[in-house]
Amino acid sequence: MNSKVSDRIATGVFVAIAVIIVAVLVSLLGYILFNGVQNISLDFLTSPSSNIMEGGGIRDQLFNSFYILILTMIITIPLGVGGGIYMAEYARPSKLTDFIRTCIEVLASLPSIVIGLFGLLMFVQLTGWGYSILGGALAITIFNLPVMVRVTEDALRSVPSDQKQASLALGVTKWHTVKTVLIPAAIPSIITGAILAAGRVFGEAAALLFTAGQVTTRLDYSNWNPFAHNSPLNFMRPAETLSVHIWAINTQSLVPDAPVIQSGASAVLVICVLIFNLLARLLGSAIHKKLTATK
Repeated sequence: MNSKVSDRIATGVFVAIAVIIVAVLVSLLGYILFNGVQNISLDFLTSPSSNIMEGGGIRDQLFNSFYILILTMIITIPLGVGGGIYMAEYARPSKLTDFIRTCIEVLASLPSIVIGLFGLLMFVQLTGWGYSILGGALAITIFNLPVMVRVTEDALRSVPSDQKQASLALGVTKWHTVKTVLIPAAIPSIITGAILAAGRVFGEAAALLFTAGQVTTRLDYSNWNPFAHNSPLNFMRPAETLSVHIWAINTQSLVPDAPVIQSGASAVLVICVLIFNLLARLLGSAIHKKLTATK
């Protein structure tokens, strides 16, 4: 077999793999959107869920999902990026560094149900908070930290060493080099890591079921006092997210229009993830251009 034939076979195999991946994604999204978009309406998005026998809308669950997402990313991004910077630029090869990497890998491979049970013990029972948005955000942060740390570390290490050495040769301090040279060059990859971490917040159900709870307080959107029990901004209240709501509708099957609600909620969840990913990539590209002065 000559080299040209081998090249064509290899090219065909990789193209086939790419086609299969795209086909699976398109068929999955197409099935969810085709069955769910027809059930989405303004009333469905803006109405609260009624009692378990009546169904209702997904207003509160949708708000809770975004609220937990924001809180989780506020905690995750500084810790994850800081940990990645330390591992890439400041940690010297040693047994301690190897132990930290092992801990990161173990955290990344833990099942969500284990994180949920840990969160139930730590953030619900020991703290005395009960089911709360803050407990759910902290539990999801445990998921997201390994992703952010590893992505940030790999992104910083992928920056050409000539840029770093040129900055240091000019007498610039190490931290200033990291801040003005390495991080701007690594921003696109860091944004990608943040997108991956945010996607887990939208789709996670097991960990949030044990920490944020399944019951949603009837929210008063005219009261934005974060200490009021029915305020949307109260992060110590129990909150059912959209993914947990879909799970509850599918498993309990007590709502007469359960198929309509779960298909519509699933479509909304997928659309939110797609929009968030698109906006995050556009934002990351804009930040990269601004920091690196590229067109």
